[in-house]
Amino acid sequence: MGIGFTELVVILVIILILFGPGKLPEIGKAMGRGIREFKDAQKNSNDRDKESDDKNDN
Repeated sequence: MGIGFTELVVILVIILILFGPGKLPEIGKAMGRGIREFKDAQKNSNDRDKESDDKNDN
């Protein structure tokens, strides 16, 4: 169960109508930055957890 092709197209058309074609690159860039920051934060958290586990094992 997930979003099908038709639902995705409808969502994209609604976004296009609401924001217009000029704003879409800005929105995409902002979403990309947000996803990248989330991944970096998750990676840093996992690295800290791993370091903490290594210290506790000694």
